[in-house]
Amino acid sequence: MDTHLPERKYSDEEIREEHMRIVRLRRLVDFSMALIAQSAMSPEEAQRVVEGVRSQAARLFPGKDGTFELLYTPRFRRLIAEKFALL
Repeated sequence: MDTHLPERKYSDEEIREEHMRIVRLRRLVDFSMALIAQSAMSPEEAQRVVEGVRSQAARLFPGKDGTFELLYTPRFRRLIAEKFALL
């Protein structure tokens, strides 16, 4: 049984837009991690920052919530655990 779908060709514009969304999310994640690391905030405030990033990622990449959980959630968890000595 062959379950391969025909390969879709993406336009240059679609590729550019995807790249810009990736860059925007990376900058947001980097900024948020720096903010959490360097600010005097509570663990709850840090978690709200993470939720805001997660929400923005969902808007940028609808239906890709699992990818955020796989790539970024562990990074944020480690940072919050280290900052607030939750290890």
